[in-house]
Amino acid sequence: MMMMIFSTSIIILMLSMVVMSMASLLSKKTFSDREKNSPFECGFDPTSSARVPFSLQFFLIAVIFLIFDVEITLLLPLIFSLKLVIIQNYLMITILFIFILLIGLYHEWKQGALNWAI
Repeated sequence: MMMMIFSTSIIILMLSMVVMSMASLLSKKTFSDREKNSPFECGFDPTSSARVPFSLQFFLIAVIFLIFDVEITLLLPLIFSLKLVIIQNYLMITILFIFILLIGLYHEWKQGALNWAI
């Protein structure tokens, strides 16, 4: 059984290497020049830099939103499993989970990550 898994993985590895080699050999080679790498603005030279600095504050708010959005998806199965578990264990786990989320929110608030600087 182990030998069959090993030989199958070797065959898959060799096949993928052949496919990647063929793809790199047969792909259309392009060279980069200055005009292809510059931003296109209606056929004219750009009036300002296309590489505008990104707001770090906006990025932090987006990351915090994603973290709490994922946490909500972890809370939803707790609602559906309410009928299948012991209520004391359920309440203890849920309260602990929400408490950890509130500690994280308090930490972000104290660090000033939620203050929107204008």
